[in-house]
Amino acid sequence: MELDILPLNLPSDSHRPLVIAGPCSAETEEQMLCTAQALAQKGCHLFRAGVWKPRTKPGGFEGNGEKALTWLQQVKTSTGMLVGTEVATPEHVELCLKYDLDMLWIGARTTANPFAMQSLADSLQGIDLPILVKNPISPDLELWIGAMQRLNQAGIKRLAAIHRGFSSYDNKLYRNTPTWQIPLELRRRVPELPIICDPSHIGGKRELIAPLCQQAMDLGFDGLIIETHCTPDKAWSDSAQQITPDVLNYILSLLIIRNEHQQIDEIVDFRRQIDEYDHQMMELLAKRMRVCRQIGRYKRDHNITIFQANRYNEILVKRGAQGALCGMNADFIATLFETIHEESVRQQMDIINQ
Repeated sequence: MELDILPLNLPSDSHRPLVIAGPCSAETEEQMLCTAQALAQKGCHLFRAGVWKPRTKPGGFEGNGEKALTWLQQVKTSTGMLVGTEVATPEHVELCLKYDLDMLWIGARTTANPFAMQSLADSLQGIDLPILVKNPISPDLELWIGAMQRLNQAGIKRLAAIHRGFSSYDNKLYRNTPTWQIPLELRRRVPELPIICDPSHIGGKRELIAPLCQQAMDLGFDGLIIETHCTPDKAWSDSAQQITPDVLNYILSLLIIRNEHQQIDEIVDFRRQIDEYDHQMMELLAKRMRVCRQIGRYKRDHNITIFQANRYNEILVKRGAQGALCGMNADFIATLFETIHEESVRQQMDIINQ
């Protein structure tokens, strides 16, 4: 099923990407208005704040609920900015419509649940609002696309994806691993779908926001959603990843926006070279697989098992060392040769089972 996408029609300045900014949580009326007024003075048009806060464990601040929607109304009235929040249930949607919010987003935990997504889609039937869908917590592109398809079937066409990274058990630099190839594959499959980067949740630390913003621009993302707070160190949730409006404005002023469509002759020539090397690489792989099939026939005729652990380890060690000498990442080389070995085994299995 294809996605039927219409433009978001959300305001942005010509010299910078679409920017949605505001605090992680709507804490107090004063905090909301203070942050919103500072953002409006910096030229921001879109304000975000979490009204309901799904926490990993109970006991933390879980949002002010409906009361905070009145604060969003005041932000809209006093600054002229459009306002939005996260929704996770049909009841949330009903209240947001009651208080005339301009956009909604769906969080990673909700995106991962098809039952919850279908309930939200049903509650949004016939509603013409921009709906932004965060990636699920696991790197599952089909689940992400499926969530947007459910909304599309309900008539929601002003859709965008938010890339907020993926959860991982390991200790790491980022709070959520970017795994950029997932949103890039989404762009390839649904080129008309806007993709917005959430550097706050990817990084988890305010010092990582600026480089992540630039990386998103370098990759051709359409916008940014950044947690911004008037006094971030005192924030009631996710204080480490929030920045002030002044810092946000500084980060945006330094962004270099790439021209996706500019085709200069030198790049075209480089791409021709890559195409030629790819062609040579495919020919070499084909020759390698022919040898693997010959080995498969020998193993079949001499009753030898397909998998030889010592030989496989030898390949991984030697090719990893060669890759490092050539300036390539060892993990990349390991992944590449694991995939090649998997195909070699498959071809030998076909021969032995003939």
